[in-house]
Amino acid sequence: MDIFKIIDDFQRIDGDAAGRLEFATRRHFMSKIGSKLATVAVPTVFASIVNKAFAQSAAAVDVLNYALTLEYLEDEFYKAGNAAANLIPASDKAIFTQIGKHETQHVAFLVKALGANAIKKPTFDFKYGGAFGDVFTNYKTFVTVSSALEDTGVRAYKGQATALKADPQILEYALQVHSVEARHAAVVRRLAATVTANPAMKGWITGKEGAVAAIYAGEDNMTQGGVNLKGLASKSDAAVTEAFDEPLTKAAVLAIAGPFIKA
Repeated sequence: MDIFKIIDDFQRIDGDAAGRLEFATRRHFMSKIGSKLATVAVPTVFASIVNKAFAQSAAAVDVLNYALTLEYLEDEFYKAGNAAANLIPASDKAIFTQIGKHETQHVAFLVKALGANAIKKPTFDFKYGGAFGDVFTNYKTFVTVSSALEDTGVRAYKGQATALKADPQILEYALQVHSVEARHAAVVRRLAATVTANPAMKGWITGKEGAVAAIYAGEDNMTQGGVNLKGLASKSDAAVTEAFDEPLTKAAVLAIAGPFIKA
């Protein structure tokens, strides 16, 4: 394990890496590790130092705990749905089983990254105050809620990207989860199209189309990068809205997800 090479790699990613690791020179860094350098504990010691340097800034902790709350929500939702008798048809069971496994891994990943700073899992009300009273007995309701959660999650991760621009490694971690959540959203939306008999519903979002309107606020935006794209699509403006996804602010996400969280 070449410690010096790893430090150089971090400095190429982040020019202030040495400062964030709180060591002015390599010699000082090595002296902090001390005699443990010669032991098998080096990887563990170094991982701990890197954790503190990159995962424990106030901004990163806040964003990662925000993400963890959403992952807890999805993880518990799929655990309950997959455990419910006669809810998910055999044709779709493998899909939701796999999605559930992904969400469990996302929770484990974020909890490990946050360490002692990880928030505890809340308790949830998946009936959403009665709005989804049959969520675990009616497959149509289950798929509708699943689609809403997945689309919210994708837009939530996107909305926090700028908050992590000073933490490129943490941003990379968040984007690794974000892309998988986007795949979930696409496959569940296709299932929802069948279950709700809405063939116009695709794996991508057209305008503000969706079961829960608040989740799609701004998705009909026609201006991207300061350019108004209205009328430029060969067939319709719908293609323009489908080609871009908008972020959701933290406040908007919490307003949507809040009723799911009891305490």
